[in-house]
Amino acid sequence: MIPAMPATAARTRQASSAALRLGRVAVMGTVAALILIAGVWASWSAAPYVMLTKGRERGTVVVTRCGEDTCSGPYRPLSQGSAARDRVVISHTVAVRKGRTYTVVVKPGTDEVVRSGPAGILYAWAPLGGALLLASVVVAGGLRRTRTAWVLAGSGIALLTAAFVAL
Repeated sequence: MIPAMPATAARTRQASSAALRLGRVAVMGTVAALILIAGVWASWSAAPYVMLTKGRERGTVVVTRCGEDTCSGPYRPLSQGSAARDRVVISHTVAVRKGRTYTVVVKPGTDEVVRSGPAGILYAWAPLGGALLLASVVVAGGLRRTRTAWVLAGSGIALLTAAFVAL
């Protein structure tokens, strides 16, 4: 016969199990939060210029030359107070092609521009879409919150798909 486990050992085992669960939730919650914060941080480098355009220089750029990382071309203003420029720089991505015209917003104090309009907004928030997908894996596996993970994954997929279609 196996003797019954003393009550103090059972309580100790339950307490240690609860502490491990709490530790897992704390660590995985922190990791998921850091992933989402990093996604917002990466998106925020272009998002305020694209979303908050009041008082900013808006115009169009015709891409005439592309290098490894950037493309350039002449800038024509569309907003009052904006001056024409012979050359502005836009990031060279799969969505920027030589010979095409794009509506852009000028980053203050520079000759660097970012795409504006719905395509620019979605492209600016694309890093957050990737972070949502990555955080969904952490939430599902580490926190064991599958419904929340599906919501995060669905949001990330929707954002990335919309950015892909818009560009």
